[in-house]
Amino acid sequence: VQLQASGGGLVQSGASLTLSCAVSGFPLEAYSIGWFRQVPGKERELVATVTSGGAVDYADSVKGRFTISRGDAKNTVLLQMNSLKPEDTAVYYCNAVIMLRSYWGQGTLVTVSS
Repeated sequence: VQLQASGGGLVQSGASLTLSCAVSGFPLEAYSIGWFRQVPGKERELVATVTSGGAVDYADSVKGRFTISRGDAKNTVLLQMNSLKPEDTAVYYCNAVIMLRSYWGQGTLVTVSS
């Protein structure tokens, strides 16, 4: 099982970015995928999830700005981030829980300048 997050970068406040989580080793359509983020010195927080059935959920801080979806490619999950704010600056990780074991990608850094 592998997850690989990509798409981070340095953007200005108000800009958009799309993160991609490429997965392998398990059937993506059968499991929920979550995007998390972490700032140094703080706990990792859940940003968005998409279930195997397609249901989505978001942290209050990103509702209306971020959209999680399964990509056109079968093995990807996207996180579309609009109206980015400096407080969105973090390392973003994708996650899957398979057979009670949690798998993480390596993270991608998003930096939003004011």
